[in-house]
Amino acid sequence: MKASDLFIRCLESEGVEYIFGLPGEETNDLMMSLLNSKIKFILVRHEQGAAFMADMYGRLTQKVGVCLSTLGPGATNLTTGVANANMDRSPILAITAQTDSNLLHKESHQNMDVVTMFKPITKWRWSIQNADSIPEIVRRAFKISVDEKAGAVHLELPQDIAKKKSRIKPIAKSQELKRSMPYKDLIKYAAKMILNSKKPLLLVGNGCIRGNASLRLRDFVERTGVYSLNTFMAKGVISDKSERHLQTIGIKEADHALIAMKEADLVITVGYDLVEYGPKNWNKSLNKKIIHIDFTPAEVDTYYPPTIEIAADIGFTIGAILDELEKEEKNKNMNIKELLYNKEISGLFKSIKKEVVQRIETFKDDDFSYPIMPEKLVSYVRSALDENDIVISDVGAHKLWIAKVYNTYAPNTCIIPNGFCSMGFALPGAISAQLARPNQKIVCMCGDGGFLMNVQE
Repeated sequence: MKASDLFIRCLESEGVEYIFGLPGEETNDLMMSLLNSKIKFILVRHEQGAAFMADMYGRLTQKVGVCLSTLGPGATNLTTGVANANMDRSPILAITAQTDSNLLHKESHQNMDVVTMFKPITKWRWSIQNADSIPEIVRRAFKISVDEKAGAVHLELPQDIAKKKSRIKPIAKSQELKRSMPYKDLIKYAAKMILNSKKPLLLVGNGCIRGNASLRLRDFVERTGVYSLNTFMAKGVISDKSERHLQTIGIKEADHALIAMKEADLVITVGYDLVEYGPKNWNKSLNKKIIHIDFTPAEVDTYYPPTIEIAADIGFTIGAILDELEKEEKNKNMNIKELLYNKEISGLFKSIKKEVVQRIETFKDDDFSYPIMPEKLVSYVRSALDENDIVISDVGAHKLWIAKVYNTYAPNTCIIPNGFCSMGFALPGAISAQLARPNQKIVCMCGDGGFLMNVQE
């Protein structure tokens, strides 16, 4: 079969449903191959919008979102959206066309080194120079994209290679991704650290969403009584209805969540990503013990020196620590909830939760005076949506109000880009979100600048 047909067959084998993009002359073979495929092509007006759509699709489905452009300026237009997905840990594949491979070594129309351009904003990138290698290259790209930490990959297909013939078949996708289990000794040590602490706090990051660890974490908080906080991109992992959840950290110095964090003697980070909210903001004095729980080892940072690191399946690790704590509770005839916090700290954390709730409730009864308070607008949106409907924030000052005031009850129902933080994300993201979640209401909240950046979509 023709190489472009093989390429599309490989995408089908990976379960691709949509390709978001803007074609050009050098993508003609791929576009013709798509005519015989069940994959739907979503035409955009600017390649950046295609990358943002692929990003959102990847976030919501945990499948690789796919975007496509032609060579040269088409490829350069993809870069902001690709960088956003990569730093927000969203799995996407960017496909770019290229001029004939025999012209790559010299000056030619719209020719540039696209693969090198994508190097700092992707986990892996490759230019396909042999039709028979397509199945292995595509399979590798998808595997790398979803492996933790998830992110962007890039494949370049020169137009002469797309026309060549191949007898190779697609490589079957693995049906199950198995993650490593934690060492029992580390589980016991983590449980001991929690029992010996007086003011533990759980800091939940966006890795918990990718790891489907929400139910395990909610169970952990409910049964141990450990207070919790979430980053912007982890809203909804633990419901804001929980009395032990102090909601979102990352706003400003005098924020309620940061006041609670400053009191903690032990911080249990779960799926925490330093790109969201640097540890210097909450561990400047280096006076906290840290338990790091994530799929990958901790990043090196002066203000983030974990006492122990557990690089394993997040949900299983949290469940195993809970089992160990309850075993100790039974053996020593004690109550974990009563042991972990003294009356003073318990009272402080309860008052923080009360103040957070009261602040949000205050704006529900606000009048209609002008200018409208941002908290009031966020409150209106919350009241108009069901718990499982989705709000997507663009980037700007308004995202701080959404992070703080918008009560969230389920994972991936309040999407806030908080790694690369690119303006213009929300509108194309909302279009893609409706494709990924057709039975849920989708609302994007933008400033005028972010809206106008991709209003053409």
